[in-house]
Amino acid sequence: MTVSPLNTTAPTVAATTQDTLLEVRDLKKHFPIKGGILRRTVANVKALDGVSFAIKRGETLGLVGESGCGKTTTGRTVLRLIQATSGEVKFENQDVMKAGRAEMRKLRRDMQIVFQDPYASLDPRVPVGVSIAEGLRIHEIGNDKEQRDRVKVVLERVGMNATHMRRFPHEFSGGQRQRIGIARALVMQPKLIVCDEPVSALDVSIQAQVLNLLKDLQEDLGLTYLFIAHNLSVVEHISDRVGVMYLGRMVELASRDQLFSHPMHPYTKALMSAIPLPDPTIKRERIILQGDVPSPVNPPSGCYFHPRCWLAQEVCKQEDPVFEEKEPGHWAACHFAQ
Repeated sequence: MTVSPLNTTAPTVAATTQDTLLEVRDLKKHFPIKGGILRRTVANVKALDGVSFAIKRGETLGLVGESGCGKTTTGRTVLRLIQATSGEVKFENQDVMKAGRAEMRKLRRDMQIVFQDPYASLDPRVPVGVSIAEGLRIHEIGNDKEQRDRVKVVLERVGMNATHMRRFPHEFSGGQRQRIGIARALVMQPKLIVCDEPVSALDVSIQAQVLNLLKDLQEDLGLTYLFIAHNLSVVEHISDRVGVMYLGRMVELASRDQLFSHPMHPYTKALMSAIPLPDPTIKRERIILQGDVPSPVNPPSGCYFHPRCWLAQEVCKQEDPVFEEKEPGHWAACHFAQ
């Protein structure tokens, strides 16, 4: 198969339509806990417990929440790097969960990931050019020369020099390694990239460079992002819509402007109150949540958030709130969303 040069303009469809690229319905992932002499399943860690969302072509959906809320598990399960317990994932109307080996091989060309740790995601034993070209070799795209040419193009596209392809990972800084990670995802010309906290391990100044690079690439190449982060300021900068997760569930989903101007769920309000303000003269009332996050092995009845919620009433302990549209484009799972 002949490898084509990297496209430098966004597809027409990305600029003229807003059709759904990825649709996730009631996604669940339970990790079994084994115990006893026979190593039987005695309980399950409910890492994902019914997550639903959709991403439009050319859009960035941000996922935020505390550590352990299921953000990374969502991204990896969507790509089938982790097998889901149940649920449905459709990519361009093709069922990812039911795809066979040959179908999944084709899908992986269009669905890539940028990992969180730029130091652990690259093989220290091989030059970075070899790591970037690995996907091309696996999918048998182009000959050796065509693969090298594609690697040079993507390295320059992410702000690196083509000569860097002969160097090893230890010769680069953290920011440069993350650019190499982005190049590795980009070399397959994907439609969807899952960005799993791609800037959390970087210095603040380097974070801005990588975020701006991702935005430029999206504009030029028509990319779609599922952007996972715990830093709300980063999510506000890059996302079109934002989903807030708590204990394996989506508790709020809205456009960036809606969410940051009018958060409805109490958990989202608590997260917003913790965002640092650049002006020291402006004071913000902090909402300090009481207690710890419940165990995903034995989550509370009713609303999972009710043990830490200041608005909780008896109905919250008994009835699981429905994740529903409270106002146009603004979804929340709360009996008393305001």
